[in-house]
Amino acid sequence: MRAAAIFGLSSSENDLTPFQRESNTTWLVGLPASSTEADAILIFGGDGTVHRHLAQLLRLQLPVLVVPRGSGNDFARALNLRSVADAVAAWQQFISGRGSVKQIDLGVVTRLGESDATGTYFCCVGGVGLDSEIARRANQLPRWIRRRGGYALSLLPALLSFKPLLAKIQAGSSASTGTFEIQHDGLAIVVAFANAPTYGDGIKIAPRARLDDGKLDICVVGDMGKLRLLRWFPSVYSGSHLRISEVKYFQTESLRIETATPVDVYADGEYVCQTPVEVRVERAALKVIIPAPDGR
Repeated sequence: MRAAAIFGLSSSENDLTPFQRESNTTWLVGLPASSTEADAILIFGGDGTVHRHLAQLLRLQLPVLVVPRGSGNDFARALNLRSVADAVAAWQQFISGRGSVKQIDLGVVTRLGESDATGTYFCCVGGVGLDSEIARRANQLPRWIRRRGGYALSLLPALLSFKPLLAKIQAGSSASTGTFEIQHDGLAIVVAFANAPTYGDGIKIAPRARLDDGKLDICVVGDMGKLRLLRWFPSVYSGSHLRISEVKYFQTESLRIETATPVDVYADGEYVCQTPVEVRVERAALKVIIPAPDGR
């Protein structure tokens, strides 16, 4: 067995120790140059670390194991890898031939009007509006604070200066020839597009999202007063915010977001580009190593 290991900012080669119990594995640090150099890739980090390597991972098409070592580990959580111990168990199952490899979808963000753009892949959730401003502020916090609720801590200062966006949201099929149906045209606080249920280390913005259903789940939070928004904010941790009258939730293969003025688009907690954008799902794009269904 040959394995490559990629380390995020909060991890190091010391984190390899529990994965090296199998003496027949040869380890390479860093991305392999080609798929012939490794049989699998381990990524030690959070959603941002995975996000930054997605394009290369798709090029290699090797099975990927995510070891949750970041400030936000929502992608690992969606793969049922809630701890390093879970990742170690999944790895041991994989190298013994008893593990599971699953092909999952990814999202792709492309700025409209840039015909030569290849797009930016994301694994979890992206969006525009208040959540992008929160992500921007959270990224400026020290890492140890981000790991301890940085997203929630950034909510209040972001909300104080935030103004709702004038946005037009259109949904269509990824196989369509430019036919999109308007889903929202007016003020919005949040427009989130999700491949996985959570972001912000546990915020269940898209509770019905699945990694392998060929759809993006869209959550649009319309205009509401700031006090009402603060009162309802805790509901996003349980997914019960879908009951709020100002929230619209639907699924689509492709989405267009246009705003009155360009605003920042974030995905997996990382800056991507500015609006207008088209977002689509790419089916069965990435191979991931997950715990065996029977746990053995």
